[in-house]
Amino acid sequence: MTYIRITKQFSFETGHALYGYDGKCKNVHGHSYKLSVTVFGKPISDKNHVKYGMVIDFGDLKKIVKEEIVNVFDHATVFNKNTPHVELAKELEDRGHNVLLVDYQPTSEMMVIDFAKKIKSRLPEHIMLHSLKLQETDSSFAEWYANDNL
Repeated sequence: MTYIRITKQFSFETGHALYGYDGKCKNVHGHSYKLSVTVFGKPISDKNHVKYGMVIDFGDLKKIVKEEIVNVFDHATVFNKNTPHVELAKELEDRGHNVLLVDYQPTSEMMVIDFAKKIKSRLPEHIMLHSLKLQETDSSFAEWYANDNL
């Protein structure tokens, strides 16, 4: 049977700041992110299987991405935990804000690497993550491809 790629798109709102950056993005600001998740595999060929003809149920893919990415990052502010932004993070948390401290500079490039690891760990064995596209603005995005990361 032929391999097929399927893609599901997601959106979420996230704030961040890039500590040490030499431009405007050193300030706390936010984006309306769009994430496209593409997986590939062979459609289920067992005619008696409830998901016959599917590579993966879009609902199953949605559950994984929502739990690992969207529900975690949506309406959160992300800071690198190895910067002085930790002080700001604590202040925001004390005021009831959703703050994420990560081990990396929260650029689109680094976020998409993090997302790939999280999604790959949850996919069924017979499904492979093909690519991710994290769109930060209408004209700016970062992409991750499995073939580039063998």
